[in-house]
Amino acid sequence: MRRVVFNQKGGVGKSSIACNLAAVSAHEGYRTLLIDLDAQANSTQYLTGLTGDDIPTGIAEFFKQSLCSGMAKKNKVDIYQTPFDNLHLITATAELADLQPKLEAKHKINKLRKLLDVLDEDYERIYIDTPPALNFYTVSALIAAHRVLIPFDCDSFSRQALYGLLAEIEELKEDHNPQLTVEGIVVNQFQSRASLPQQMLEELIAEGLPVLPVYLASSVKMRESHHANLPLIHLDPKHKLSQQFEALHDVLERNG
Repeated sequence: MRRVVFNQKGGVGKSSIACNLAAVSAHEGYRTLLIDLDAQANSTQYLTGLTGDDIPTGIAEFFKQSLCSGMAKKNKVDIYQTPFDNLHLITATAELADLQPKLEAKHKINKLRKLLDVLDEDYERIYIDTPPALNFYTVSALIAAHRVLIPFDCDSFSRQALYGLLAEIEELKEDHNPQLTVEGIVVNQFQSRASLPQQMLEELIAEGLPVLPVYLASSVKMRESHHANLPLIHLDPKHKLSQQFEALHDVLERNG
């Protein structure tokens, strides 16, 4: 099962959600892989503590190989063993930004899908973290994935962007990946005591949008998790937010 976490709006917690769901998946015993496609490498830094030149080239090296026609049948990717059982990572680096126009010019949009066809043999769950833009890497991920999760924070700008995003995903599904399903909208940084977020969610649900029933709270614990390079399930498994991630993972598994 391949799941991509995507929203064009920045600051909605894509990397945090992707990493923590992958960590829960691995903790539950699934052999899990996370692929970081964002040149900012937030997921990579979160799960490894590495920065700058210390980060293995990972997915960037794979895409570089795909640009060399003589290596077409030799494309390989280095997979990083995280400190957490069952959780592996394909790292991102800033080099992805420089590679993007070259990959677009050579029409390499299906390379990631072909790679995942191979990796499916080794992994039960594959999570993909994407840039906050509908660019080459995000489209590659949406073409390669089975399901898409959309992080959402409850404000008017996010709501308007959500409608456009859903339309773009539907168009891509029709043109490139009929198997792709919008698995759900993940409410993040939810403030339960504020009336406006609750009202907005009720309206989205009334419109028939697939809002998932577990809302992720806003908490300083997430920042502590980033600083410690420890997903919440490992930093503080009894914390409310850790338990919400576990509950969200359970919902996704039941729906699957």
